Amino acid sequence: MSNASNRGVVYKEPGKVAVESIAFPELAIGQRKCDHGVILKVITTNICGSDQHMVRGRTTAPSGLVLGHEITGQIIECGRDVEFLSVGDIVSVPFNIACGRCRNCKEGNTGICLNVNPARPGAAYGYVDMGGWVGGQAEYVMVPYADFNLLKFPDKDQALEKIKDLTLLSDILPTGFHGCVTAGVGPGSTVYIAGAGPVGLAAAASAHLLGAACVIVGDMNEERLKQARSFGCETIDLTEDGDMADKLEAILGEREVDAFVDCVGFEAHACGCNHGKEAPATVLNSAMQYTRAGGQIGIPGLYVTEDPGAVDEAAKHGALSMRFGLGWAKSHSFHTGQCPVMKYHRPLMQAILFDKIKIADAVNVKMINLDQAPNGYADFDGGAAKKFVIDPHGTVAA
Repeated sequence: MSNASNRGVVYKEPGKVAVESIAFPELAIGQRKCDHGVILKVITTNICGSDQHMVRGRTTAPSGLVLGHEITGQIIECGRDVEFLSVGDIVSVPFNIACGRCRNCKEGNTGICLNVNPARPGAAYGYVDMGGWVGGQAEYVMVPYADFNLLKFPDKDQALEKIKDLTLLSDILPTGFHGCVTAGVGPGSTVYIAGAGPVGLAAAASAHLLGAACVIVGDMNEERLKQARSFGCETIDLTEDGDMADKLEAILGEREVDAFVDCVGFEAHACGCNHGKEAPATVLNSAMQYTRAGGQIGIPGLYVTEDPGAVDEAAKHGALSMRFGLGWAKSHSFHTGQCPVMKYHRPLMQAILFDKIKIADAVNVKMINLDQAPNGYADFDGGAAKKFVIDPHGTVAA
């Protein structure tokens, strides 16, 4: 297959991506054969807000990086050691790459696998500092440790019928769900979701699935807030002046929430009249201020160790000015880091297949072809209330 052609979305420089010819994947990791891997024909691959951080030039991502860590595909080749998957299977790929053998994987912490990235715990496809794995915004991609990593859909026809929902199992639905679980969301909870991008909307839909009584979403983009209202969320427009506690009280009758989920991350901006000004710790400080004593704070929003475009020298290295004493005084718990997708993707698949969650509607999936990817990045960066899903082979369109 090595002579076959392949194309992918490549990061060129800040603000610019291009669709280019790239190498066809091989069952190899460097010089080593990868007998535990598979090659996928990509059915869908999604543009993520995390990709956008790199494309904006807010990380140390190198030019030439093939992007994409949200992948659903069909197996076209299996390595010798793959036992439980077959050519033709349609599978969801967790964005975190995990060996299944290390201490963290055995404990279910697949977001911080110890063996797949020489630089630090945890790896992902097509992402800066995440092990150098080739991304999946492409026609074909190689997936290692396939038996451990991949989620096989039980029925191919049903999978293609529900592909716009199932494509979100690779990252944003489990990530939003994880944010809610780690924030302690359950039946009757009141929840504040910071950010109405795709992960924030997925978190809001997840909060409903978990039985929350009231889900409030805050953002500065009216189109995205309207999207949150479309499936039963209350919203707060953060560009408007006024005390946040007053706004919560107007909705809840109380000035704090039970659970807070940060789906914004390190490119956060200040609220009210200063909303055009970057303030990377503002969401974290709001979380401590507006979460009840004893409440929990889930932080699926991305924070980085290197941010060349940060507002000050400290923030360039991920050092943020947080009022941590307040969180301590209120006995808050904080949960950070990559979502361990495998912990959630099977039950969330079932929720989709049995119509318990309409996640494609919630995040407003917009299908595009591979050549439209650069425009998709530009529209997403401009604040479009859409989740762009690339269909590289026209499979979904057909």
